[in-house]
Amino acid sequence: MEVSSKILRRSIYTFLQNYHYFTSTAAFLAIPFSLSILISSSFSSASSSSIMLHIFNHLKALFSAAGFPSSSQFFSILNLKVSQTITSSIFTLPFTLTFLLIAKASVIQALSNNQKPIITIPPSFTCIFSHYKPLLHTYFHNSFFILSANATSFCLLFLAFAVTEGLGYSSSLSCSSLLSAAGAILFSVILANALVICNMALTLSGMEGKGGYMAILKACVLLRGRTSMALFLALPANAGLAAIEALFQIRIVRSYEIGGKLWPWIALEGILIAYLYSIFIILDTIVSCIFYKSCKIAASLVDQEDQNLLTAEFTGYLGNKNFDELP
Repeated sequence: MEVSSKILRRSIYTFLQNYHYFTSTAAFLAIPFSLSILISSSFSSASSSSIMLHIFNHLKALFSAAGFPSSSQFFSILNLKVSQTITSSIFTLPFTLTFLLIAKASVIQALSNNQKPIITIPPSFTCIFSHYKPLLHTYFHNSFFILSANATSFCLLFLAFAVTEGLGYSSSLSCSSLLSAAGAILFSVILANALVICNMALTLSGMEGKGGYMAILKACVLLRGRTSMALFLALPANAGLAAIEALFQIRIVRSYEIGGKLWPWIALEGILIAYLYSIFIILDTIVSCIFYKSCKIAASLVDQEDQNLLTAEFTGYLGNKNFDELP
């Protein structure tokens, strides 16, 4: 907990020390993605969204065919949330692959140089593109990794309900409620760990300039024993993003639904809220970069200690060896 607090303080200090760059170039690059995610979340949460209803009905049929109890409130909520997430991801995918990754690449490019201070003028496109390519490569692999994590969660839930039905406890209300609660916890834990690994993989690929599945494997090794710290570090930024989404719903979406028209000042307020959303995205990227450097330093110290221990043991072995007995 103390190390996590130091990383957060160092991240805020880094942001404030170079706020001209982070609040101008990096934040403005992320505004189109922020607008898309805020607007898409409004459309995906609406019950009249035809795409969301189409995905919801398909998932409901899939859950029923898999043997999940259709009367379970847990699976109804899970189906709704997964449908909203898929709908929002479809709408925001072009902005994610361009503006979000470019904004992250600009932050990583600024923080990857440990020798020189951050330059306040916009960096060249070549420098950003050199960090953007591995990010894009890793993002596609992260998508398959997230799908695999969700599929694993659904398989485990299916096995649990199948075993319960085979034992004859499927009709018990208390057993169904207990399994639903355990399933919600299991699904949340698996998905949270998968998201943390994907976030670290993106940061690692930008810092090291190498993307793909190897970045995910390196992220798993780097996060070994530090998963709880990564979850704690991701909590403030995600809480801030959720609060800004709620603010957008209250100030923009509700005003539009009441008035039936998007007035200029409402649109301007929406852009300002999207800019605030972009600031939190930049802060989350800075925290990920500082956390990555902390993990690398800790790993190098452990490797150095292991090397010194092996050297000391080998030296002691040679010191105790009687070479006169050798032929």
